[in-house]
Amino acid sequence: MHKTNSILIHAPRATIFETAADLELWPKILPHYRYIRYLERGPERNVVIMAASRSGIPISWTSEQIIDREKCEVRFYHLKAFTKGMRVVWTFQEGPAGVLVEISHELNFRVPALAPLADPIIGTFFIHHVANKTLRSMKTYLEAQF
Repeated sequence: MHKTNSILIHAPRATIFETAADLELWPKILPHYRYIRYLERGPERNVVIMAASRSGIPISWTSEQIIDREKCEVRFYHLKAFTKGMRVVWTFQEGPAGVLVEISHELNFRVPALAPLADPIIGTFFIHHVANKTLRSMKTYLEAQF
């Protein structure tokens, strides 16, 4: 499964990056995020339980977060739940019209025979929808500051 979401944000790249990396901020600025609980905490690596909702359906997963300031990427690796093994990469490309923020999700389903059923449910209904809402909410929050 491969899903990509992107949005153009009119704010400084460094501010967008730090906002995306600051998981404590997410439940405050992203209305669909219920909570983030830290299991391990560090300046560049965290292990967290993330909980959101998709149209009232509660979802949660455990993820390792890597904050790579050198590459200007925020990466996640899902450790538990239906998306175990999923790799998520946030990138931030500066351009003349603003900063293109992209979230890429890659997952090889553990039971390949179920992929045709799992992709539209897990990939499109949950992941793609939640990522779009995350980007739109983050854009609204950031652009209101500048």
